[in-house]
Amino acid sequence: MVGGADYARAMADEEELHLIGPDEVAFRLDLTPGQLKIVHTALHSLLDDLGHDERDVQHIVREVLAKLPDEHSIRAIDIRR
Repeated sequence: MVGGADYARAMADEEELHLIGPDEVAFRLDLTPGQLKIVHTALHSLLDDLGHDERDVQHIVREVLAKLPDEHSIRAIDIRR
């Protein structure tokens, strides 16, 4: 059985999970150019590997990719620097 303090802490943790709305920014991430290129490439690889039954995930990945610089800008990044 969960004690009063443990129950209150569990409820507070659960409430924190619901503080961010579906259209609110949940996280900000500072990336170096090389890191940005790797993230962009990884998201494209993920998108290519997703099946037709994963349209909801495809949609979210496309939303994230749309927030990144265009393909030409990403290609211009030299990760060896």
